[in-house]
Amino acid sequence: MRVLITGVAGFLGSHLADRFLADGHDVVGLDNFATGSPDNIAHLTGNGHFVFHEHNVTNFIYVEGPLDGVLHFASPASPRDYLELPIQTLKVGSLGTHKALGLAKAKGARFLLASTSEVYGDPAVHPQPESYWGNVNPIGPRGVYDEAKRFAEAMTMAYHRYHRVDTRIVRIFNTYGPRMRVRDGRVVSNFIVQALRGEPLTVYGDGSQTRSFCYVDDLVDGIVRLFERGGREPTNVGNPNEFTVRRLAEIVVRLTGSRSRIVEEPLPEDDPKVRQPDITRARTQLGWEPTVDLEAGLERTVAYFRRKLA
Repeated sequence: MRVLITGVAGFLGSHLADRFLADGHDVVGLDNFATGSPDNIAHLTGNGHFVFHEHNVTNFIYVEGPLDGVLHFASPASPRDYLELPIQTLKVGSLGTHKALGLAKAKGARFLLASTSEVYGDPAVHPQPESYWGNVNPIGPRGVYDEAKRFAEAMTMAYHRYHRVDTRIVRIFNTYGPRMRVRDGRVVSNFIVQALRGEPLTVYGDGSQTRSFCYVDDLVDGIVRLFERGGREPTNVGNPNEFTVRRLAEIVVRLTGSRSRIVEEPLPEDDPKVRQPDITRARTQLGWEPTVDLEAGLERTVAYFRRKLA
């Protein structure tokens, strides 16, 4: 196959490119480096099966030759990024999704949208199945990301129903692993960097809020399976094992051998209290479930950040 990945220099986009290339496919990558890093794709320089174009996907996308797939991963994705880039976040979720879908339609390609568990907002249903419509504050500070992704899902389904584009929607839950940025604002990277630097680990509220953490290799495998043989309905991909944020902090302190303290700060507005995917659909339709447990994944991620900070 020949596939195009938007946001290819991001944390997830770069791992996805590696997987498609390892499977023997050709990859065209787009990124404008708003939050992605050239370092994430530097190892692909000289690979004859990878072509990169620096491009903002909110503008018209032109690519020569055939495409079998378009995978739309361009977007700020961490709280720090989408709070600092609110307009860009809304534009890439709306205009960027429209342009990427238009390309898929023109090429007769399959389209996969990287959506998010944030479409569920601060959920009143736990764990979250795909049938749950969510509890989102559209005008809160997190709304720029939540509503951008909800709109992107609606646009994707409209192209499927009206233009008959073959579409997939993956709802990604908290993911971690190598190539996360040092200052991306996500809880796993925050804790690891703080612990390695001997700084206090910042827990918001009392740390009793829960998250479900999926190692990046597991997530990419789920996404590829969804792309290859999934259906048009949104599909949760994430690790259903639930941990409190405070428990995560304690594990990171132990794995890093740090003497850092855990300190509490006020809970951000609209911060979800719980987050756990119901992955019944992924299990039954894709034969997928995660295999890397939290401590094993954290050990690999800690090793990456040790090198990064050295």
